[in-house]
Amino acid sequence: CLDEEGKVHEFGSSWRTENCDDCSCSKTGIRCCTSYMRPVDYDEEKCESIFNKETCSYKVVEKDDHSKECPVHSWVG
Repeated sequence: CLDEEGKVHEFGSSWRTENCDDCSCSKTGIRCCTSYMRPVDYDEEKCESIFNKETCSYKVVEKDDHSKECPVHSWVG
């Protein structure tokens, strides 16, 4: 399989892209999906979501104090 970056992958292999997508290669082609969940139900006036590309995850924190996490009631991914 040839990915978007021009790299060749063997059939049966899997990898994570630098954009945090999990991909796999089979004889029918490449399949990719996001490796992370996105927060969708939290207090957006008081809090903000921050994506960490190193851990491929979101953290929801207070806008005025990033050391305080906010409750998230629903995630999608």
